[in-house]
Amino acid sequence: MPQGQPAVVPDDGLTTRQRRNRPLVIVHHGAGKGKSTAAFGLALRAWNQGWSVGVFQFVKSAKWKVGEERALRVLGASGEGGTVAWHKMGEGWSWVQRDPATAEEAAREGWEQVKRDLAAGTHRLYVLDEFAYPMHWGWVDPAEVVAVLRERPGIQHVVVTGRHVPADLLDAADLVTEMTKVRHPMDTGQKGQRGIEW
Repeated sequence: MPQGQPAVVPDDGLTTRQRRNRPLVIVHHGAGKGKSTAAFGLALRAWNQGWSVGVFQFVKSAKWKVGEERALRVLGASGEGGTVAWHKMGEGWSWVQRDPATAEEAAREGWEQVKRDLAAGTHRLYVLDEFAYPMHWGWVDPAEVVAVLRERPGIQHVVVTGRHVPADLLDAADLVTEMTKVRHPMDTGQKGQRGIEW
């Protein structure tokens, strides 16, 4: 097991093991590509550890067949690692809203399911993919999200992805990574491609 040395050891009365096993709130945000990709990499690690993984996609359309979904569903059903539950609430891509009222309702229903699962301790890792958008659009209250995540029982890690993450959530998160864009094929007119975007 890798042995990293923290820069600071707080005087919090916890043992090294207790501190190491604290549940984390992780945020991947920014304008660059790779936020969801990094979150699904964590899901693979969690599956390998035998953890139950809950994926909640808040924006991507339920009609899209993305590679990470198929891979994690197959792995979850294999009986070798942890289980994987996959939930899609989106009504299309974040920049093309087909029916805002329906999308808002779906996002709120999705958040209610996440709250129920957190309260029940259903999963060890939650991937809330593109969840930043419903908070940014005012469909889900960021203060409520922070409070629910702060009060979640047990050891449940939560990863939130997307652009425009509210400041309250950034401040409350244990691990924040900002994906910055240096260059992207779309800048020169190339659309997304199989195996890279889905």
